[in-house]
Amino acid sequence: MDNSHRRALATLWTLLAAGFALGVLVYTFRGLEIDALFDVVDGSDLFWVSVLILVMPTEQWVRGWKWRQILFDIHPVNTIVLFGAVMAGYFANMVVPVGVSPFVRAWVVARKNALKISTVLLTTAIERFVDGIVFALIVGALVFFYVPPAIEGNLRVGLTVAGAGSFIIFTGLMAISFYLKTNLKRQNSRFAQLSIKLEKRFSKHLGGMVDGIAQGITWPSAPIRGIGVVSASFLMKAISATHFLWAGLAFGITLAPLDYVFIMVFSGFTMIMTRFVRIPGGGVIGSAFALKLLEIPGEEALLMVALVHAVSIATTVLFGAPVLWYSGLKLSSLKNKQAG
Repeated sequence: MDNSHRRALATLWTLLAAGFALGVLVYTFRGLEIDALFDVVDGSDLFWVSVLILVMPTEQWVRGWKWRQILFDIHPVNTIVLFGAVMAGYFANMVVPVGVSPFVRAWVVARKNALKISTVLLTTAIERFVDGIVFALIVGALVFFYVPPAIEGNLRVGLTVAGAGSFIIFTGLMAISFYLKTNLKRQNSRFAQLSIKLEKRFSKHLGGMVDGIAQGITWPSAPIRGIGVVSASFLMKAISATHFLWAGLAFGITLAPLDYVFIMVFSGFTMIMTRFVRIPGGGVIGSAFALKLLEIPGEEALLMVALVHAVSIATTVLFGAPVLWYSGLKLSSLKNKQAG
């Protein structure tokens, strides 16, 4: 199949998936009264909207700081550079929704700091593994302390299984990564011998990649930085859970503290599941359904979802687009890679 056919099929699937996502939203918010919707908008509090606008980039600034702690022993990189790389990655993912974000981040940071892309890419993986483990721990705490909304089936069991599965997967990936690094350093190990053969045979494409991978699988040598990585991951999740707090306050809605954690967890799992089948808007669908389960009035729920995700998109474009443009990485090349 040539590139044009692949591009056409990718575009068709994206349109069908987007239509499906839109259909789910329409079904979720069926029966809304337009007059009531405008009344809620008229009564909105712009102060809380401005708080949400400030909170969104702050969360990603924390991610940049956390990434700096992981990278520090390899090469100290300014947090503002890492923040820009994170936002550039998110922006690229909006344009080419095939999971290119980690590669874009690695490319931006490696190019600016004369590092190997494979090294930086592996540090993004370690950062994501930590996020996954922390997210699973939060799910476990939510299951223990929170009574989820009643729906058909047992939501608590579903959250338990999903949380346990996430913990096993991400701790396993972390352990496998460092096991791989240990074996790559041992000259007589099978991994090391295989990597040497691959580099000799494909030196044009793999030259130095194995060393870069081994270097990128890292953890801060200073305990305080390691604690900082984990603490920053918890802080990011706490900030993320407040998105619907500020959006709700903007429209006169308040919930119990753990309800906001539930929204974050539910929309997070929905986003992960829809990403596997390349359905856009998984986070939107998940958050909308979570608000529906919490019996938030339809007009307020729709506006809360729209506000959170509109601010998210605006933040990504505002910070990510200039960084990606300045880096010299063209979106056309990303689209060609997607088609190939």
